[in-house]
Amino acid sequence: MTLGEARVRVTFNPSGDSEVEEIKLLTAALIDRCADRRGNGMASEEARLWSLAMTAYEEAAMWAVKALTIQK
Repeated sequence: MTLGEARVRVTFNPSGDSEVEEIKLLTAALIDRCADRRGNGMASEEARLWSLAMTAYEEAAMWAVKALTIQK
């Protein structure tokens, strides 16, 4: 499991909703891309910005999943 997949818990989808799965997979890919760019030895400010981006994606996925499942 990649970092992004773990962060958005891709295997947790009790409703089996395909839109939830899609949101989680797309978000996982974005988080993984940020993690790949946040390499070792970079300036701490740049690493911090990549980390903030990953956190924002993770949070956005949470709210999107909540919106998708509000009626369920």
